[in-house]
Amino acid sequence: MRVYFDNAATTPVDKDVLKAMYEVMETQYGNPSSIHAHGREVRTIIEKARKTVSGLLHASPAEFFFTSGGTEADNMAIRSGIIDHGIKHAITSAIEHHAVVHTLQSLEKSGVIKLSYVNIDKKGNVDLAHLEELLKSADRSFVSLMHANNELGTITDIAAVGEICEQYNAIFHCDTVQTMGHYVHDLSKLKVHFLVCAAHKLHGPKGVGFLYINHKIKINPMIFGGSQERNMRGGTENVYGIVGLAKALEIAYAEMDQHQQYIQGLKSYMIEQLQENIPGIAFNGETEPEKSLYTVLNVSFPAMDMAEMLLFSLDIAGISASGGSACSSGTNIGSHVLNGIQANPDRPAVRFSFSKYNTKEEVDFVVGKVKEICKVPVA
Repeated sequence: MRVYFDNAATTPVDKDVLKAMYEVMETQYGNPSSIHAHGREVRTIIEKARKTVSGLLHASPAEFFFTSGGTEADNMAIRSGIIDHGIKHAITSAIEHHAVVHTLQSLEKSGVIKLSYVNIDKKGNVDLAHLEELLKSADRSFVSLMHANNELGTITDIAAVGEICEQYNAIFHCDTVQTMGHYVHDLSKLKVHFLVCAAHKLHGPKGVGFLYINHKIKINPMIFGGSQERNMRGGTENVYGIVGLAKALEIAYAEMDQHQQYIQGLKSYMIEQLQENIPGIAFNGETEPEKSLYTVLNVSFPAMDMAEMLLFSLDIAGISASGGSACSSGTNIGSHVLNGIQANPDRPAVRFSFSKYNTKEEVDFVVGKVKEICKVPVA
């Protein structure tokens, strides 16, 4: 048996998404920048997808720009948002995705900004009072805080962050890669300037995403070379990926309530089973449903010999999971997120992440294998 519990890294593509993409692949091969009939037909497909996305998120189609994924969108928002607006001070947290942290650190190293880190507690919650203090310390700041942490699952109240940022005339960028398609994002109410999506996190294809740019803010492109995406992102559009992204988001919104209930049930069941079967088990980040992303569970196992082999042992046992962010796989420096919340370094941690395709039987399989690996005595 082989089970997949690494959906925070990437998700299986929905069959209806594949079908929608294949239909376009098979029949629509024109370049959307061409003015002839073949090109115009493909341009229409892209704009229809843009309207689908914007309609679901309650914003204008003109505010959405398709990218190669979340990392490009984060880089574009941060670099262009800071440089084009002459921002000298940025605020983030120590547990943001590397696409955010490394980009901001690069700008700090180049002397463009001073970078401040907002306080977080041991579960990854942002200290909003400290955020306000940091905003008071500068004329205008750029704030980058994610909606839900990709390793811990802890959710940040981005509506509250948006209100605070507006009060201090700050630019607010939010990485919603882990929550897009899992929660409703109403951009007619949320006070955010930039928002990011990667299709492969919600059963869409890899290599495509979008950046939402609020109409109240203007930036220059980061990638030059063509007039695509209304002169905001050079390069021929990933037409099939864009179609897949729109279809995946459409499905996600249509089925959101039932999937949230089902997946939260799987997560709660795994928590119960691990607590019952593994002495000394603990969890990193928030686990209460209203405070935690229902697709992510970060587990700290008791200290053990050969702790660094735990993920390898799980893989050999037929379980695909992650030791933190998948973007850090293969490194030996540890998770910057777990370091950021001062997790016990002697306890190996595993991120199990769920999707609509997982089952309770798979959870039972994982718990059984974990008992064997942790050498829990049979009662």
